[in-house]
Amino acid sequence: MSGPHATTVRDLRRSNRSRALWQVFLNGPLSRQEVGSRAGLSAATVSNLVVALTAEGVVAEVGLEDSNGGRPRGLLQVNPEFGYVIGVDVGETAVLVELFDFALGLRARHSAASDVSVADPQQAAAHIAEGIEAVVGDAGVQQDAILGVGVAVPGLVEHSDGAVVHGQSVGWDAVPLEALLCRHTSLPILVDNGAKVLGQAEKWFGAARATDNAVIVLLGIGVGTCIVSNGQVYRGATSSAGEWGHTTVMVGGRACRCGSAGCLEAYVGALAIAGRFSELKHRTAAAAPATGRPDMLEAEIAAIIDLRDNDVQAAQVLEETVTYLGAGIADLVNLFNPERVVVGGWLGQALSDPLLPRIRDAAGRHALRLPFSRVEVVKADLGQDAVALGAATLPIARLLDAGGIRPERTGARRNTIVRPRPGLPHG
Repeated sequence: MSGPHATTVRDLRRSNRSRALWQVFLNGPLSRQEVGSRAGLSAATVSNLVVALTAEGVVAEVGLEDSNGGRPRGLLQVNPEFGYVIGVDVGETAVLVELFDFALGLRARHSAASDVSVADPQQAAAHIAEGIEAVVGDAGVQQDAILGVGVAVPGLVEHSDGAVVHGQSVGWDAVPLEALLCRHTSLPILVDNGAKVLGQAEKWFGAARATDNAVIVLLGIGVGTCIVSNGQVYRGATSSAGEWGHTTVMVGGRACRCGSAGCLEAYVGALAIAGRFSELKHRTAAAAPATGRPDMLEAEIAAIIDLRDNDVQAAQVLEETVTYLGAGIADLVNLFNPERVVVGGWLGQALSDPLLPRIRDAAGRHALRLPFSRVEVVKADLGQDAVALGAATLPIARLLDAGGIRPERTGARRNTIVRPRPGLPHG
């Protein structure tokens, strides 16, 4: 009798801790009364939880709130010094590793040039491990203070006994990335798709905040989305939902890196834009800097955008990009009926400032009138480091879901991607 009852009480307590912590993390600083109201917990429950969480150093009282003449209310937020997380953005031109405190304040940053389209996965894992070691050293924190490492990759991630990456466009075929990383570090590892973690960051802190149905678009060399449905990231049967860049926009069209033809990425990805500009300038494919020097793409795209008012070829390329991107966004609107479409990624940021109104108009020409009349198409808020920040949310989410209980370093399944519990106002 005592065993099942004890388990039930323990599970309930952890669930209550989780509900309270999600609220304090996403919406703090909050008073105890606000925590209870938002999390659906009684005042007595919140009081007991706060005593425990404060004693453990998970949350801290950060000031007082005036209570209309009554006794001032203490305000709670997560304690930044409780622990640290690392976010890794395995991009196609660089590997970015950032270390954050528990409140996601940036503490250290390390970047190294990369080209995952040709990199050996074992070498890539070694580079990631080097970056982890660098930021831990630069921040001056102890390894046992690290709550976990989130790794964002350009490809599909199969979550089973360990994260396996299927990066068809970059030549990674069933790469056991988590196992490779575990040869270099004992830190808990979580791996996910770059677009999905970007979307999670924008949902928590950025332009998708306060929406339950949104699509966050990542535009770079690759093209993808994070689909938020009813407040949750939609993953599909094998966690591959959101591969928008490989939907067909032209049957028999341009060759795509994935091996197919006519994919959206072949028309609106950074390589496609730069390659098309080179083609119009009568360069040979072999001489196009877009294919030979991916590290130069950001500068090349910026130059094309700057030339748009004075160069016929630049204007034509951007008009084509606007048209295809608008049609692609219209497809998202028709399929998912979101409240908001957020345009992010480094290329999305570059295109949004001068072209977002035209992209929105192009989407309106292709979308059904009713769903389009209810959707906002907006620029992402979080900037070019948002994927690394999003990767860092993976260990944060797991810790919050566990009620602030630190993960085991050994003997536990590491790569379970947690999702906020139903009923929580996720931002």
